[in-house]
Amino acid sequence: MLFTKGHGTGNDFVILPDPDGALDLPADLVRELCDRHFGLGADGVLRVVRSAKHPDAADLAADAEWFMDYRNADGSVAEMCGNGVRVFTRYLVDQGWASFPVPVATRSGVVRAVAEADTISVRMKPPRVYAVSTATTGGFTLPGVAVDCGNPHLVCGLSAPLDSLDLTVAPDHDETLFPHGVNVEFVTPVADLHVRMRVHERGSGETLSCGSGALAVGAVTLRDAKLSAGRVTVEVLGGTLTVTATESGEWWLAGPAVLVATGEVTL
Repeated sequence: MLFTKGHGTGNDFVILPDPDGALDLPADLVRELCDRHFGLGADGVLRVVRSAKHPDAADLAADAEWFMDYRNADGSVAEMCGNGVRVFTRYLVDQGWASFPVPVATRSGVVRAVAEADTISVRMKPPRVYAVSTATTGGFTLPGVAVDCGNPHLVCGLSAPLDSLDLTVAPDHDETLFPHGVNVEFVTPVADLHVRMRVHERGSGETLSCGSGALAVGAVTLRDAKLSAGRVTVEVLGGTLTVTATESGEWWLAGPAVLVATGEVTL
């Protein structure tokens, strides 16, 4: 099986080329690939398949040739991945299968990526802040804001240092509000429109970065600042992402996307 390894601010992925949708990708194979001791090691798998060849994306084929079939490290299927889609488009262009700007079909719709030097910016689905809830971790219950970014997020402000959190165990959350699990972001302010973030991703555990999580954090940060547009800098453990909301209602996620290795794996 051919693969490429890539990452976006340390959020890493195994990329599997499967243009014609012929690859069988059961959950146990995803778990083996993502295992950091017995496999290649990753936060998730990006299967590269033509939209017309995948039942989840066939109706989007007219708008995007390529579909990002994303799986979490535990083998579960996810709707969207902001870091993943930047790495996905970097791979498509590197292979000569597309050129910027690149439309990409995802389970939450079509997004579009553009490039500027080493940075890839993706026009994301506008985030929707829709509820308040809580997350409990390490004996602490923290208030949070639910945000739909095509996938579910809960953004929790934290007054204590971020490194005081133990995210080895998934935070408890409201299973009625989030019946399919939730990505939980913990945030502390640095300056105006500048924050730091740690994240526990459903199906993967704590990761060095989460692109759609940064988008959710950006939406809450702008809302709290009573702004409808602006640029938010989000520091994650693996680097820095920026979230920009324009006056015209567009939402952009920007950051690096790096391909680090290619090869063949037998599992």
